[in-house]
Amino acid sequence: MQVKYSTSKIPAPRVSLWKLRLSMIGTMAAITAIATLVFVTILTWLNISFYGFYGIIGFIVAFHLFQWIIGPYVIDAVYHVRPLSRHEYPELHDIVEKIAKRSGLKYIPKLMIAEIDIPNAFAYGNPFTGYRVAVTRGLLETLPLDEVEAVLGHELGHLKHRDVVVMLMISIIPAIIYYIGYVLYVSGWFSGFRRERESGGPLLLLVGILLMAVSYLLNLFVFYMSRLREYYADSHAALNVANGARKLQRALARIMYYTSRMRRYMVEGGKSYSHFKMFFIADPDKQLKARYIRDIDQLVEDIKRQKPSILEELFSTHPHPAKRLRHLDKFITGT
Repeated sequence: MQVKYSTSKIPAPRVSLWKLRLSMIGTMAAITAIATLVFVTILTWLNISFYGFYGIIGFIVAFHLFQWIIGPYVIDAVYHVRPLSRHEYPELHDIVEKIAKRSGLKYIPKLMIAEIDIPNAFAYGNPFTGYRVAVTRGLLETLPLDEVEAVLGHELGHLKHRDVVVMLMISIIPAIIYYIGYVLYVSGWFSGFRRERESGGPLLLLVGILLMAVSYLLNLFVFYMSRLREYYADSHAALNVANGARKLQRALARIMYYTSRMRRYMVEGGKSYSHFKMFFIADPDKQLKARYIRDIDQLVEDIKRQKPSILEELFSTHPHPAKRLRHLDKFITGT
């Protein structure tokens, strides 16, 4: 007997996401505008050949596309990921199918499990390998099922919004500028040894350094875009899972609590899960000072009262937990 799921949205308070969407559009526009200005300046000021310029762009784009294609295989190997069969966790497969249909996805992502202790989850994949959503063994052992459902709603939000492709496209631009800057820097360095006054060595050296600095600046925009995508995925869970905002708040607090407790043992054992931390639902490097959970809702409130560090968040791929939990408050009736 085939179970049919309702594809209608979960009733939720009306929350405008236009500000979030406009922020993402504005960030992409800013990166594109800065990159265009840099490229035009390089071509006109230094008289670089269009063929050489496009050759560099082609190389960087091809390299990133190659990473995108083989990325799922690398993630599977690093995090010991394997398919999660239906007979192991049939309820998880039902949850993924239900949320995928409510989200309007044209496919059901493949459910995977990562055999690692840290509680977390991530979505990844491409049209060649298929799209996947993975939960860790630690997540299944520490979170109740209703909170795991909210986590899966978040991850399917990343797939719905094509975040892997968006972040790939936006991260290519700083990489191109950095590579051009590095090439000019090296060219200027070697030109300086020739003692040719007209070789332009010092100028190439200076421009190369400036371009590498610009690439680091643009990476801050990339981090900001990554944080916006996390807010967007959180909103997706809140709108497509019953009581999703509250469940996700509890899930995030629980994940941070258990990750903080495990971190000392991870360091002592030489384990690190920060290689692809931008894929995780919660940053594994975030520390939580709570020693134990008396009441999960009280822990959520304690986290929301924290004051984010602007400098710390500036270089983070995830929003500060306090700001993230407060964002989810918008979807909770009576908050």
